[in-house]
Amino acid sequence: MNNNTMKMLAFIGAAVAAGKSGFGLEVGIAGRDVTPMTGIPISGYYQTRICDGVLDPLETVCLAFSDGHTKALVFAVDSLQLPDQNITEIRAAITAATGIPEKAIYITSTHTHTGPMVSREKADNKLFTDEQRENISKYCQLLNTRCAEAAKAALSDLAPARLSFARNSAKRISFVRRYLMKDGKYRTNPGVNNPDIVRPVGEPDETVQLLRIDREKKAPIAVINFQTHPDTVGGTQISADWPGFTRRYFEAALSDEGVRCVFLNGTQGDVNHVCTAPNPGELNGMKNDFDDVYRGYAHAKHMGRVVAAAAMQVWGKCVPVDAGPVRYATKNVRIPSNMPKPTELPLAREYDRLHREGRDAEIPFKGMELTTAVADAARKIRLEHGPEYFEVPLSAISIGQAVVFCGFPGEPFNDIGKVVKNKSRFTLTIPTCLTNGSRGYFPFSDAYEQGGYESRTSNFGPSVADDLIAGQLDLLKSLTSEE
Repeated sequence: MNNNTMKMLAFIGAAVAAGKSGFGLEVGIAGRDVTPMTGIPISGYYQTRICDGVLDPLETVCLAFSDGHTKALVFAVDSLQLPDQNITEIRAAITAATGIPEKAIYITSTHTHTGPMVSREKADNKLFTDEQRENISKYCQLLNTRCAEAAKAALSDLAPARLSFARNSAKRISFVRRYLMKDGKYRTNPGVNNPDIVRPVGEPDETVQLLRIDREKKAPIAVINFQTHPDTVGGTQISADWPGFTRRYFEAALSDEGVRCVFLNGTQGDVNHVCTAPNPGELNGMKNDFDDVYRGYAHAKHMGRVVAAAAMQVWGKCVPVDAGPVRYATKNVRIPSNMPKPTELPLAREYDRLHREGRDAEIPFKGMELTTAVADAARKIRLEHGPEYFEVPLSAISIGQAVVFCGFPGEPFNDIGKVVKNKSRFTLTIPTCLTNGSRGYFPFSDAYEQGGYESRTSNFGPSVADDLIAGQLDLLKSLTSEE
């Protein structure tokens, strides 16, 4: 009997024996449209992309929790990432509008790669026009306002609530993207049907977690947690990618119940949608993109259907848990920097210069290896003078000892989430990426020896995964003390 099964049975027994209703808790939900204007730069890929249309809308969705004494907010924002500056601004706007303290505001990005750029720092004069930079500033202000509006509306929507949960799996939509090659090297996204692939490095976490929230006289809420990169669409049009379709398909399928859905992306740093050995039909709706990665809007819909269907299969069979008090906590973890060696800097500067001048063809790599070389050069230049250490903030919000949201401010490898879920004392542990910050990749130590995009571009040294796991488990332990 595994750890999750034992925890589930223990809580079923406690709930049945005590006959607890869970109605000391109140939960509210509200969303706002955060679709950007055309003409704004799109994040990702180390290539300049300017938005020229919208495929589907972006949203910010807020969950409000209250036990009558303490309130906390959990946000899911359709964005590639929200850097520290944006998080600071959004939290300040929310606090001003609601009075909720900063540490009780938990903001995650879904990590769609077809969302607008929000980092003013990255709006380099050489890459963007004055109008494009102004669009970034206007959008950041819009995001601050809409998140504050969603927070106020969610708090106004509070209603007595019961919690229950279930787990299922979503097969063959998430794949480890790091591979051992025949030449002994390790590559990220080496291409579909590449004959030089030996094996993937690890296995994906295909678990779909569902938190069901039933409310008195108001619509029930589904919180769905799954973990892989939303990098399925590509191009220059705005889309929430498969997380958006997951929400919309789930709500449409249960429209007779009026269910509202929130999607929270998990630890997805080394997994994506690319199957390098596809079965017949699995490449339908996809085409090979500039970086040798197959993408397609139809495939984003497919992934949304698969995740939503996995959650729908268990919607009516969730296990009740006792709610308990709402708590929140944060913790900084000190992690060594991934500083370059002095001998690495001349070549890094040359690759960086060629990239900034639009001369990628002169860099001796193609596809994902070119992206890796450019991003690796940027990391080396960025960290030339340190710092030697980073303070990395972790966040958590818990409801009794039943449910906890635990956030990492970057992109943790899949197994970081697996370890935290398995070792957590909570019945349902929901890890989330890109929470209250965006600090880059959090690989395991062996990835630094192997190489590949994630470790070569990470700001952090090889201990980062172990440091974050230990820090997150300490943080969760602090929330399970006597109530």
